[in-house]
Amino acid sequence: MTTEFDLTLRKGMVHTGDGLHRLDVGVRDGRIAALAQTLPAGAADIDAAGRLVLPGGIDAHCHIEQRSGMGIMSADDFYSGTVSAAFGGTTTVIPFAMQRKGQALMEAIEDYAACARPKAVIDYAFHAIVTDPTDDVLDREFPLAVARGVSSFKVYMTYDAVRLDDYQLLDVLAAANRCGALVMAHAESNDMVRWLTTRLLERGLAAPKYHEIAHDPLAESEATHRAVALARLAGAPLLIVHVGGIETVQILHSARAMGAPVYAETCPQYLVLSRESLDLPGLEGAKFCCAPPPRDAVSREAVWAGLANGTLDVFSSDHAPYTFDTEGKLPKGEATRFPEIANGVPGLETRMPLLFSEGVGKGRISLERFVAVTAANPAKAYGLYPRKGVIRIGSDADLAVWDPGREVTIASSLLHDRTGYTPYEGMQVTGWPETTVSRGRVVAERGRLLAEAGSGAFLPCGPSQWLLQPERPAPDGPGRDGRGLLFRKLFDW
Repeated sequence: MTTEFDLTLRKGMVHTGDGLHRLDVGVRDGRIAALAQTLPAGAADIDAAGRLVLPGGIDAHCHIEQRSGMGIMSADDFYSGTVSAAFGGTTTVIPFAMQRKGQALMEAIEDYAACARPKAVIDYAFHAIVTDPTDDVLDREFPLAVARGVSSFKVYMTYDAVRLDDYQLLDVLAAANRCGALVMAHAESNDMVRWLTTRLLERGLAAPKYHEIAHDPLAESEATHRAVALARLAGAPLLIVHVGGIETVQILHSARAMGAPVYAETCPQYLVLSRESLDLPGLEGAKFCCAPPPRDAVSREAVWAGLANGTLDVFSSDHAPYTFDTEGKLPKGEATRFPEIANGVPGLETRMPLLFSEGVGKGRISLERFVAVTAANPAKAYGLYPRKGVIRIGSDADLAVWDPGREVTIASSLLHDRTGYTPYEGMQVTGWPETTVSRGRVVAERGRLLAEAGSGAFLPCGPSQWLLQPERPAPDGPGRDGRGLLFRKLFDW
């Protein structure tokens, strides 16, 4: 006897993009084939009664199998990283292919694709990190990358090994805009951070807590203001990654109110971690060192408000996993000074449970906003919507079945990455994904991994839907920035 569906999820509350509905979901050939009040059981059937069926998450900012600018290899490869993501309700990751100085951009992309292909258990795409924007890269390789399905380029405004100056940033913004790509920026003032670091070390202040002082909030807000101005001058859209400070949120809100096509992302560390965590005994504070670092309560509330009101569009993990030893976080062991600590915190698996519990569960954001910032908006930003990010007939069957009442105490021993610790150790969360479905395949279910290495697929990204809608309203209403139009007219673009 044949069945109509390969898989069904029945009796659950399904979020279809316009709210929750009591629906059954029918899956055929990896795609959603039916949404109805009642469907017959498929060849495989999941009883979702009492559960939420949400779009699988898209983590659009994570570092997997990547060597840092300091030369330190991340703890997770594409197998462990995607396994960890799957257990956290994420069905798509978009890590980075990092260009080294003197390296062809397409070579970097192909190198990372070769690493991912035999290991990933869920679907993946790539951003390209641009560190050497030669004329050949800008004029020839940018269009090649976009044709290959890599339509977003990340730039750094800090870290001597990888940063670009303002002139180079303008070149990248203009070149990306010409071929329909989106630029993402790590916005911190390199000179501010470098100057503060030098002054602190001169005084013998080298403990992890001084990392937060060296990365003063003004370094983030100044660079964000400058990046927005450069993007406006170039007439190009821009996305600021990992926003953590109140002034940065205010700058982005103002830019959007003027109608500038500027978007932004934040991460769990800026919602639930505190600057005080860096002041733990010994080098324990190093576990919380990332850039920008966690801030104070005022900034945390501003970031929550920005997520709720639309100033911040995307919620990612910025998963940057380094083991807590000389091969990772502490390259000089006990003698490691704060500027030598490997920057970054793990978070692929805990990203969505933290936001669900602290956001939806505590009334800070709606369930609709949760789905938007964890799934729909990343898909739209990076040209994957509506294939990804929504439960809709014809979309990929990327689904996460959530038990909204399940209480979990986060512990490294429960997680599936290879970092060996979590900065969220001991936190209590309510709500956890118990089953994750990727393209119709049950990849993780109640603590069991059911997918094989290499079963994930590469996703070619198209143009950002946000680039196709430059008149998107600001959070407080309509606005328009005419500078980009003027710039394109002057240069006949």
